[in-house]
Amino acid sequence: MFDLAERSVEIANKYRVDFGDIRIIEKTVQGLSVKNGEIENFLNEETFGFGVRILFNGAWGFASSNIISKKEIEKITLLAINIAKASSLVMGRKVRIAREPVHKDIWQTPLMIDPFSVSEQDKFDLLFKTDSLLRKNKKIKSAVSSMRFIKRHQWHMTSEGAAIEQLLVSSGAFLSATSVCGGDVQVRTYPAMHGGKTSSAGYEVINSLDLAENAERVREEALALLKAPQCPQGEMDLIIGGEQLALQIHESVGHATELDRVLGYEEGYAGSSFATTEKLRKFKYASSLVNLVADATLGGGLATAGYDDDGVKAQRWHIVKDGILSGYMTSREFSAQIGERRSKGSCRADGYENIPIVRICNLSLMPGKHEYDEMISEVKNGIIMENNRSWSIDQKRLNFQFGCEIGWLIKNGKVRLMVKNPTYQGITPAFWNSCDGICNEKYWQLWGVTNCGKGQPPQTAMMSHANSPARFRKVKIGIKS
Repeated sequence: MFDLAERSVEIANKYRVDFGDIRIIEKTVQGLSVKNGEIENFLNEETFGFGVRILFNGAWGFASSNIISKKEIEKITLLAINIAKASSLVMGRKVRIAREPVHKDIWQTPLMIDPFSVSEQDKFDLLFKTDSLLRKNKKIKSAVSSMRFIKRHQWHMTSEGAAIEQLLVSSGAFLSATSVCGGDVQVRTYPAMHGGKTSSAGYEVINSLDLAENAERVREEALALLKAPQCPQGEMDLIIGGEQLALQIHESVGHATELDRVLGYEEGYAGSSFATTEKLRKFKYASSLVNLVADATLGGGLATAGYDDDGVKAQRWHIVKDGILSGYMTSREFSAQIGERRSKGSCRADGYENIPIVRICNLSLMPGKHEYDEMISEVKNGIIMENNRSWSIDQKRLNFQFGCEIGWLIKNGKVRLMVKNPTYQGITPAFWNSCDGICNEKYWQLWGVTNCGKGQPPQTAMMSHANSPARFRKVKIGIKS
């Protein structure tokens, strides 16, 4: 593939562009799901194409095609150059990209079992077994079990001389039980609501989840929620972990620190951010216990790769350090605007047909020192919440509201009662500054976000957020969603 890619680079250099690159991508997606005893979805999809990005006189041009041939690459490269030239006539601020060493490398997701080597029959056998366990009660009106696997083979070459080949693989699974009684509808999922638990790894992820073994618990909790009392309203202490804390990190820290959003490039479509650049290394984003680290080298992370789509080598850095805003998600285009000579490597595209943009990296809350039982014992009046059910956050990433699947009330240091429809709300800095306890590394787990949307035209990206359960004091609980 590099032989074909080289032709694009030759043309780009001939026209003396500021920068040019080509990404050739072969992508395979397999999705399987069973619903209420029947196959709901069976997807085997392959795409193959390339995208050419050109920076000319400070303006971007981009074009793509699903025809892989020398002639087509020549045509699309010239088209991208012409688009960049036209764009340069109306540009305001010219783009100047940060320097990056020239890399020539091959990188592959570490895995034990290639998920595409496991038979479809074996996969469906497990899904049907799980489905039958979920439906062993007539009040379960909907049961879903699913798996999804993605393999992305990419060849990336730049006008600077970089030549990077990467093979990225992810695997994940999900199950849910929806119980209905009268007008009440309750949902319980495992391991999580949005895409289940997905990691950059092989079929060993599925084996580790013990789907069938957890199906009975999920069913019984869905049924128990029908009889559970409503979540109370008032100011209470809150303990959250797992997928819900991952989404809290994602929405109130991850998106808030994408530098293009901070600088206003997403404002007309998806909003901007309160975490503006004059606050960098000064603003108290959270309590001193809180350390949030972006890490493109994190094992199993969905944003883990050897290099991003700018050709920048994977890195690890603080977004919040000891409570202070300390960094952003950056690309080669935007890093210089905060005085950084090198990008942090947070530039990715959704497939060959989209231009790379700034995306959230793997962003994790670092472990603290608490034991989980100890954290609960220190709460007089509080609630534990698990698994996201709904979310809302304003265009500045400040005011938010989340609903969860299930809650447990804490009274005088003891877990007393299951409650349904738990919700909470807050303002981002105040909420994170109320964090006074984080569990230790024993409880630290990786959670994936598989459906993060951004950009015009819309792109989807995946990333992970690891965390241990954390405690937040005096949170507004029980606000109706």
